[in-house]
Amino acid sequence: MTIVLAIILGIFFGFALQRVGATNPQNIINMLRLTDLHLMKAIFFAIGISSTLLFLLMAIGIIDAGHLSVKSSYIGVIVGGVLLGLGFAVAGYCPGTSLTALADGRKDALFFVGGGLLGALLYTLVYGSIKGSWLFDKIAGGKVMLATGSDKFQALLPVIPGTLLAATIGILFMLIAWKLPDKI
Repeated sequence: MTIVLAIILGIFFGFALQRVGATNPQNIINMLRLTDLHLMKAIFFAIGISSTLLFLLMAIGIIDAGHLSVKSSYIGVIVGGVLLGLGFAVAGYCPGTSLTALADGRKDALFFVGGGLLGALLYTLVYGSIKGSWLFDKIAGGKVMLATGSDKFQALLPVIPGTLLAATIGILFMLIAWKLPDKI
């Protein structure tokens, strides 16, 4: 049943990406150039509403927080994020938008997806030789949370309840989305 739900949610996510124009790399490049912000508004609003709802539903007990996992923070994650960001800026795609664009029939997305798969293969091949390097040095102890909310993980801001911080950030993101102009 879990895989069926994942497929259904993935279809809805792909539909939403297509509807807001995220399958067109020029829209993403224009967003990164800060000339057309309609896509940025959609992203900010989606992050804001989903994080606010997630943490509010966890606070009232509808969603079990035990199903969430906190990933370890490594220096390599920052390096990988920079590489992903550079590829995002150059190609106008990220992994999710590239798959949606591919399903939408864009041929350039095929090259991006192929490049991503090739990069994943190369990482797999060199992992054994780099796993002991500085790239895997933990940041702030590894598995940390921004605020309180779990007994299993250390909080960077231990005096702030996680639900309150998440709802505040979520509402702030929605306000930014509301106030941003479509074009500059």
